[in-house]
Amino acid sequence: MQKNGFLTRTKTMLHVDMRRMFTIPFFYIMIGIAFVVPILILVMTSMMDGTVSINPQTKVETVMEGFDNVWQIFGSVSGANAMDMSLTSMCNINMMYFAFAVFTCVFISEDFKSGYAKNIFTVRSKKTGYVISKTVVCFVCSALMILAFVLGSFIGGAVSGVPFEISGFSIMNFIACILSKIFLSLIFVSVCIIASVVGKAKSWLSLILSLGFGMLFYTMIPMVSPLDSTVLNVLLSLVGGVLFAVGINQAWYKKQPTGYRPVGC
Repeated sequence: MQKNGFLTRTKTMLHVDMRRMFTIPFFYIMIGIAFVVPILILVMTSMMDGTVSINPQTKVETVMEGFDNVWQIFGSVSGANAMDMSLTSMCNINMMYFAFAVFTCVFISEDFKSGYAKNIFTVRSKKTGYVISKTVVCFVCSALMILAFVLGSFIGGAVSGVPFEISGFSIMNFIACILSKIFLSLIFVSVCIIASVVGKAKSWLSLILSLGFGMLFYTMIPMVSPLDSTVLNVLLSLVGGVLFAVGINQAWYKKQPTGYRPVGC
């Protein structure tokens, strides 16, 4: 009998996971959410721009400020206040990293619930191949969600009338910003995969662990991928994402005993 090597088994698993991702409704639901969210944000904030609310106890007036331009929904330029807690600084593309966690945890937990993981770990592939396949597939989904958010932002800006005025950066800087955010998703996806394997069929546990890391990671994203990003930001995001993904996955793999099998499979 012909014995398939590691690369062959990993390639086969990657093909199966990729086909499975593009055939499940949940994938298209997440892409649709990533597309619709920026449209709703831009339309709603433009409608509420300038609205004054008064605190009945302190009598303090608060003025609702909308986006000055569409590009603000992708972040801010270098040197901006990273701890700004305004609506426009929080409701931006960086929210998608939490959506990555939801997709990754649900996608992997289905392997344990359906018994697919049992077949993978026992007869088809080693744990390293499983983690590599899931990392690539979830990274592809993350990239598509970011691109869907970009497309939705342009449509939302056109519908709401928010200007597309460019200030402090160029179109090439914007492209580098988006690429940096895509490569940074490798870090988030890797941690979510480890959390999902730990949680197994308990997707709620995987989500808690992943979102907990996301709260710590969230403040780093604007600093690493500002609107005025350059090729250096792209390279740092790519190298950091790859090294982090390989390092954390290998550390998890080496920690497991040789005869490891997921509990409940």
